[in-house]
Amino acid sequence: MIPGFANRRRFSDLTEQEVLALAISSEEDDGRIYRSYAEMLRTDYPASAAVFDGMAEEEDIHRTRLIDLHQIRFGNVIPLIRREHVSGFYARKPVWLTSNLGLERIREEAGQMERDAERFYLAAAGRTSDAATRKLLGDLASAEGSHVERADQLIERNLVPDAKTEEEAAAHRQFVLTWVQPGLAGLMDGSVSTLAPIFATAFATQDTHTTFLVGLAASIGAGISMGFTEAASDDGAISGRGSPIKRGIAAGVMTTLGGLGHALPYLIPDFWTATVIAMVVVFVELWAIAWIQNRYMQTPFLRAAFQVVVGGALVFAAGAIIGAG
Repeated sequence: MIPGFANRRRFSDLTEQEVLALAISSEEDDGRIYRSYAEMLRTDYPASAAVFDGMAEEEDIHRTRLIDLHQIRFGNVIPLIRREHVSGFYARKPVWLTSNLGLERIREEAGQMERDAERFYLAAAGRTSDAATRKLLGDLASAEGSHVERADQLIERNLVPDAKTEEEAAAHRQFVLTWVQPGLAGLMDGSVSTLAPIFATAFATQDTHTTFLVGLAASIGAGISMGFTEAASDDGAISGRGSPIKRGIAAGVMTTLGGLGHALPYLIPDFWTATVIAMVVVFVELWAIAWIQNRYMQTPFLRAAFQVVVGGALVFAAGAIIGAG
């Protein structure tokens, strides 16, 4: 279960006032992010910094227009509602995650921000019956779409000619959002969460058949749980993460495979042979997870390895100690 998910509201359940309030807070956040990008780029890429300064100013204009409309329709008191309060709503990465990743990474984040905002305004415009509100939200969707083009110009102005085309970059982003992220979360959950029950059973019984059955049940059960949780957590309409069915399949299958990897060796009748092979499989699984995080999620390899390998080792140790006791 995703922490805090039960306390979030679905976008479809928001009132028109709450949609406007959500748009206002989102514009405020995006303006701050663009100003932070501008400051990071100002020394080495002053032209690009100026672009982000301009984009931040436009976000301020959008916010002002939204506030003016809210005052006309609903008064001066704006409800406190932010992105994290809405289930499936797009999230923004902290600026510090991109501060050391260069202009291309910042440009990709900016482009994704504008695509997210454009989808939000189009969805919001489709839910309002007020003509003035619908017009403003449609205008803002068009403005956010034009920002995507401005963000795309940064790579042409400052990076080498063989940079990825926008189509390739968009396809890669969608692949990561729809398949890699949920699949990686599932692989991590399946590989790590099943370590304790499998190895506790192994050392407690030293019976390979029983250990295999426990591992099989834990893996399949975890896969079903993760698959349904991922599919139900976000319909993808606003976040742009793609089909919930595809994400659920990716999370469920990879969770199951993560657990089965170190359960299958216990089909071998000899206990110690099976256990040694299972340990080797666990080692490979954890390093594979660290590599995927580095390759697709831009997590520094040493940090990813430390988090995954150390965490997995602790869970393995807990299972072995409990089983041996």
